[in-house]
Amino acid sequence: MSQNGHQKRTRQQRVATVELPPGFWGTLFVQLQRGNVLLRLAMSALVALVLLACTRGWEPPFHYRLGEIPPRDIVSRLDFEQVDAEATEAARDRARRLTRAIYNQDPEPLIQLRAQLRSEISKLLAAEKIEDVADNLWKDFEPPLAAGTPDPTAEERAAQFARFRETFAQDNGLESFDEQIAQVMAPFEQWGLLEALPAEHENLNFEEIFVRRREANAYGPPAKRNVSEVRIENAADQLQTALREKLPSAALAERVFAWLRPRLMTTLTIDLQATRAAQTAEAEATPEVTKLYRAGEDILAQADVPLQNEDLTLLKLEYQAELASQELGGKLRRSWAVLGLYTGLFILCGFYLQWREPRALSELRRLTSLLVIVLLTVVLARVASGYSWGTDLIPLLLLGMTLAIAYQQELALLVSACVTLVVVIAMGHDMSQGLVLLATVTGAILVLEQVRTRGKLLAVGFVAANVALLTTLAAGTLAGQPWALLLQNGCLLALWAIIAGSLMTVLLPTVERVFEVQTDLSLIELGDPAHPLLQELIRRAPGTYNHSITVASLAEAAAESIGARGLLVRVGAYFHDIGKMLKPGYFVENQSQGDNRHDALVPAMSTLVIIAHVKDGADLARQNKLPEQIIDFIQQHHGTTLVEYFYRQASQQRERDPESAEVDESSFRYPGPKPQSKEAGVLMLADAVESASRALKEPTPARIENIVEELSRKRLLDGQFDESGLTLEEVRKIGESLVKSLTAVYHGRVKYPGQESA
Repeated sequence: MSQNGHQKRTRQQRVATVELPPGFWGTLFVQLQRGNVLLRLAMSALVALVLLACTRGWEPPFHYRLGEIPPRDIVSRLDFEQVDAEATEAARDRARRLTRAIYNQDPEPLIQLRAQLRSEISKLLAAEKIEDVADNLWKDFEPPLAAGTPDPTAEERAAQFARFRETFAQDNGLESFDEQIAQVMAPFEQWGLLEALPAEHENLNFEEIFVRRREANAYGPPAKRNVSEVRIENAADQLQTALREKLPSAALAERVFAWLRPRLMTTLTIDLQATRAAQTAEAEATPEVTKLYRAGEDILAQADVPLQNEDLTLLKLEYQAELASQELGGKLRRSWAVLGLYTGLFILCGFYLQWREPRALSELRRLTSLLVIVLLTVVLARVASGYSWGTDLIPLLLLGMTLAIAYQQELALLVSACVTLVVVIAMGHDMSQGLVLLATVTGAILVLEQVRTRGKLLAVGFVAANVALLTTLAAGTLAGQPWALLLQNGCLLALWAIIAGSLMTVLLPTVERVFEVQTDLSLIELGDPAHPLLQELIRRAPGTYNHSITVASLAEAAAESIGARGLLVRVGAYFHDIGKMLKPGYFVENQSQGDNRHDALVPAMSTLVIIAHVKDGADLARQNKLPEQIIDFIQQHHGTTLVEYFYRQASQQRERDPESAEVDESSFRYPGPKPQSKEAGVLMLADAVESASRALKEPTPARIENIVEELSRKRLLDGQFDESGLTLEEVRKIGESLVKSLTAVYHGRVKYPGQESA
């Protein structure tokens, strides 16, 4: 039975309503004339088309699931290829190793070397005789002697020096030498030199490299070079040959080579970032290595062996190849078949609605809501099925429970069965899986007659879980599946059923608003001022009732400011002080001026009377069967705070009479517990600041803000919010909301002539 006020029909009435009502065809004709039916048919056809698109009805579904045991070998039905991951990675690794490293060439060291050579020769030419030359300077230009050759005598060295100077004696001799050396060094300055391959060059091409020459403030495009061409040991031979060809004498070439050879240095530096990028590009450019599976020859999965991830990968590749080979004609035929099935199911549901639930068709908003929830169910089922086995059960259960609450069980059974059939077709479930889904949804709907308690929907989830587990075991046994797999799948479905029941509890207010139905779970009903306890509170303690109403307004706004359940806090605030009705005269909001019963009591006794209202309120709430959440507000709204007024009185009496008993602070504290939820913490703070604000003679915004800040700090330092889950940021937001609300309550008023300040 739904929550919309429908009464149960007798068996005879149900049988009678199967027949067409009198005047059905006449009513249908009138509606057709008015365009109502055409509009609704158009909406239904549109939803059917959207379902066709969402479920991709033109494509055959993928039938296999992880852990499923095929009864026979699954042989490839068509040719397809699978990427060989190991071979592909090996090929890409080989491509990385063959990648040419990128080096940056800086010619400046070689240019400076040429300048240094000119400077050294200029020093030699400036000397008239060898005795005027520094020993090391001329020695650097002396080529190494062959083995067994004696060192030259002083006369021979002087003659050699003289011939060296004569080589440059002609006009522009030094300038011509510079040009010749520039020509000789040009290839090395352009392509660079390398003493040895650096350690970073490991796992790269050892035969060729790319060289980028520095141009202005950037490097030019890379050019391919052989490693042997830039190695200094090989470049030295090229240098010696070029000197002999360019310089005017072999002796001069030998002396210049003797000076240059030991000074040749590495000018190439490897660009690791560019090289790694080149390696990545080469690896990505390497084509994948594939393995061919031939139709009718290769076995994709073994019989009587549970499908593993590797098997599913092969089967999905075959499925994708099948989709790619599907012709347009086949797609159109399947689309028309699926669309016809969807349309037939919609027509069936439409006739049922016309016979049994005409208001769902007569009100466009209701029909739209029904079509949208059906569409969302199918879409969510398709999305959820991609995450884990059986998760498409969750949206199906939510649909069934929603329709059972919003309408009636019969309609929920029919629509849920039709939508389950759509999901089975779209997901490619076999008969046993479809049977399990339908049985589970049916079980949940049948037990969902009334939602009278907060745990009802969760209990429905547990019932559906049992149905799912049992039907999975039964249907799977008939299909020949192993018990281990059946138990695993059954437990998964049971878990999804419990989750669906929990989700429905959260979604219930939305269902109530969308379909305009109310359940016994509504907190609004509990907060009705006509509730017997609230009526008794008004009669016995009107001041406390007014205080509770104000606190409820403050606490609701504060709770909503931090995203907590404002309605729950508001209803809890209505009942949080109901214990005061037993001794209303001992609480200041119920006392008349000059009448304070605590004047006749010692502070300890007054404290006991004040604290007792928490226990009295909890007892009253239990006697009147209030929910435990409301009782928690009653017990926790003071936490373990100190009754400061009477504690100070007791402390002052102790100071005046040192011989009296010591004041035990714990005896002046509420028994608690501390707030166990954010909502209880909000109510604690709202209750405290409202009471304190009433005591202000002039409740200006500044004073209200100060007192809210002071009380918030006290509760924080006293550890009252330690178990509530409130953060400092949330406490700050609560305080801001309370300040805003209290300022609105105690706003300033225009003082009329002759009016005195209170």
